[in-house]
Amino acid sequence: MTSDRAAALHRDAIVIDATCPLLQDKSRIELYRQGGITALCPTVGAVEGAAQTFRSVAGWLAHIRNDDGLLLVRRAADIEEAKRSGRIGIIIHFQGADPIEDELDLLDGYQAMGLRMFQLAYNVKNRVGDGCDERTDAGLSRFGVALVRRLEALRIVVDCSHTGYRTTMDAIEMATRPIVFSHSNPRTVKESPRNIGDDQIRAVAATGGLIGMNGFPAFVSAREKPTLDEFIDHIDYTVQLVGDDHVGLGIDYYYGQHPYADPVEARRLYDRWVAAGHWNPNAYPPPPYHYPQGIETPERLPRLSERLSERGYGDDAVRKILGGNWVRVFREVWGA
Repeated sequence: MTSDRAAALHRDAIVIDATCPLLQDKSRIELYRQGGITALCPTVGAVEGAAQTFRSVAGWLAHIRNDDGLLLVRRAADIEEAKRSGRIGIIIHFQGADPIEDELDLLDGYQAMGLRMFQLAYNVKNRVGDGCDERTDAGLSRFGVALVRRLEALRIVVDCSHTGYRTTMDAIEMATRPIVFSHSNPRTVKESPRNIGDDQIRAVAATGGLIGMNGFPAFVSAREKPTLDEFIDHIDYTVQLVGDDHVGLGIDYYYGQHPYADPVEARRLYDRWVAAGHWNPNAYPPPPYHYPQGIETPERLPRLSERLSERGYGDDAVRKILGGNWVRVFREVWGA
C-alpha cells in the first residue's frame, strides 16, 4: 500500500486511543486531533478519592461544554457522530477504584456524569482485589464482586489493566458482557508484571472483549527506544492468538514521557510515584520514556496505519485495530 493510500485509510477510519493520561494537560488534545483521533479516553480518576475525582469529572464536562470541537461520549453512536462532525469524542475513564472509596452508590453518580470505563485496580491491592504488581495474588473481594455486578448493571466497561491475575480472572468469570484490558501487552512478547498472560488474553476475548496495545516503552521492548515494529509485534502475537476482532489501541501516552517532561522533572515525578507505592521499579524503570519510534507522540499515529499495511494487514483489519473493535465493544456494553 502506498503512503498516500494508507493516509487516506487512517483519515477515513474511526481511531480510538483508550488510555490517555497525557491529557492531564487538556491542551494536548490538539496533538491527538493532528493524529486523526476520533475518540479518546482521558484518565479522569485514578488513585484519588471521591471529592477530587468529582471535581476532575466536572472539570472535563466544563471543558467539553466550552469547546465546540469536543463531544462527551455516552453511547456508541456518539463516537460515530464525532467522526461525522469532525469532533473528538471524550470517553471518561477511571484507572482504579479509589474514586468510589467504600460506597458503590458513588458509581451511579459517576455514570450519570459520563463515566464509561472503570479499571479495577492500579498495580496494588485495594478494596476490590489485588493489583498486578502486588506481593499477593488474591481474587476479587466481596466488595469487588459487588462492584463488578454494579458496573455491569450500569453498563460501564470493566477494565482489567493494572489488575492482579486472580482478580482479573474472577471478573472475567463473572462477565455477562465484554471485558477489556484497556492498555496491556502480551507477556509472551515482553516479560513484565504489567503485561498479561495468554490465558488472560484468551479469556477476555471469549467475553467478546479486547486488549488495547500499550506503547509505554518498558512494556514493549527491552530497548530504551522501542521500534514501531516491536510495538506491532505485540499486535501480531495477539491477533495470532485470538484474532483481529480482539485488538485495539490503548497507547498510554503520558505526561512524564519524552518530549513532554524535562529529564529532571520526569525523574522527580518517577520518584514520587515509586515512594507512594504506585510504581515498582521492577516493572517501571526510571525515565526517560521514549515511545515507539514513528509513533513517539499522538500526532504521528498515521504512521501506525501505514506500517500495519506494510506488515500485511488488510484494510478491514487495520480499521478494526484502529478503533472499530472498540466501537463494537462499546456498543455491546453501552448500547447503540
